[in-house]
Amino acid sequence: MRKAIVFGAAALAAMAFSASAHAAAQKLKFAHVYETSEAYHTAALWAAEEIKKRTNGRYEMDVFPASSLGKESDINQGLTLGTVDIIYTGTNFAARSYPALAIAAAPYMFRDFDHWKAYTKSDLFNELAAGYEKATGNEIVTMIYYGERHVTAKKPINKPEDMKGMKLRVPDAPMYVMFPRSVGANATPIAFAEVYLALAQGTVDAQENPLPTILAKKFYEPSPVISLTGHITESLLTIIGAPTWNRLSAEDKKIFSEVLAEAGERSDAEIIRSEQDLVTGFTKLGATVHKPDREAFRATVAKAHLGDGVPWNKQQYDRLQAIK
Repeated sequence: MRKAIVFGAAALAAMAFSASAHAAAQKLKFAHVYETSEAYHTAALWAAEEIKKRTNGRYEMDVFPASSLGKESDINQGLTLGTVDIIYTGTNFAARSYPALAIAAAPYMFRDFDHWKAYTKSDLFNELAAGYEKATGNEIVTMIYYGERHVTAKKPINKPEDMKGMKLRVPDAPMYVMFPRSVGANATPIAFAEVYLALAQGTVDAQENPLPTILAKKFYEPSPVISLTGHITESLLTIIGAPTWNRLSAEDKKIFSEVLAEAGERSDAEIIRSEQDLVTGFTKLGATVHKPDREAFRATVAKAHLGDGVPWNKQQYDRLQAIK
């Protein structure tokens, strides 16, 4: 009889431990606005599995793509509210909380990819990220490559004057208007999920995005001429919200930071490869890839880099340009 009681107590204890371990697993939400076919999403799925593995199942993360938890401004707000835990977001959207971050999203701010990459490892970037973190409590864990932004329309664009009066869809964040304003186009902010329809219905004449995004969202269908303006070397920030970051142990913060940085490197490599392949690959889909006078665009737009209302100072600008 005593053996049965002991056995029963042991079984109950084992069940209680199992239930406790299960309850200890914390569910996290990773939100972004990109399609499931894009490298960012694949990298996020890998990160979710890797975090679960490296924390011995203490954290389980679901990834919500394609604006399923809201448009970009919504998921940024969700970080503070605690309704999402981790997001990918454009630098311009994060800059709403700390404006100087937007220096990395200005058109023709970077000479090339290598200049951009050096900036992501620079003291200047670390200082700006720290300013954002102080302002919000959220943690920028890595900056990843989104790609060079190019214009798609129904006609080729050769020089800045060709864009005069054009209705150009841009993301709904302030710095995106610098490019259209500089070339005389009309900036038209439209949510990312609504761009294809806006192009198809003629609400806008053109849009601008990196080649992998143009492919994933099929923007080449309603606007089949891709002009390689390369006007913004675009970034995404991987950010952990303050409520989530603050409850992580020091060990877990290290795990999350390392895994998300590795995910970013995976994504970077895939985007670079995809950009190279798509320059010729789009012709097989019936689109035309056109090379405009990029230096003419650069000379026109660069005049605005230190113009009225930019959220960075001359010292920050000079430091960025001096990065090798």
